[in-house]
Amino acid sequence: MRAWKFGDDINTDIITPGRYTVTTDKKRLSEIAFIEYRPEFVKQVKEGDVIVAGNNFGCGSSREHSPVAIKAAGVGAVVAKSFARIFFRNAINIGLPLFVCEDTEKIDDGDAVEIDFKTGEIRDKTKGLVLKVKPLPPFMQKIVDRGGLVEFLRSDGYDNV
Repeated sequence: MRAWKFGDDINTDIITPGRYTVTTDKKRLSEIAFIEYRPEFVKQVKEGDVIVAGNNFGCGSSREHSPVAIKAAGVGAVVAKSFARIFFRNAINIGLPLFVCEDTEKIDDGDAVEIDFKTGEIRDKTKGLVLKVKPLPPFMQKIVDRGGLVEFLRSDGYDNV
């Protein structure tokens, strides 16, 4: 998996510019992720790639379009020093795994990385280093594993959702 490196304060308007968020179509949203900030992203991102960022990833508006666009583009996880709270919750609710890591500056754009979701180890295969992150709490991991909150509720017998 390739690391896509971003800095601090990547807001929801950078992830999904407001004028493009007139749709909830996942395919269309996958085509606009970072379209103005890193236009090559949507053309080059591969299934399972990882976004690595600095502080306050996902700040800005509370639109759910941004984590949906990232997940729909094929991103397997987002690793950042910190997340905006509403983005964090929206991402978990749609089944996008997130990890807080204090050492994201050690990973460079294009590095080959692997994440062990259970142990919270990030392996930078390019540099040969292993970073530890705190895995998601079990109930959040269960939501992510089931593909999001709606699927989690359906799978646990809440058919009316």
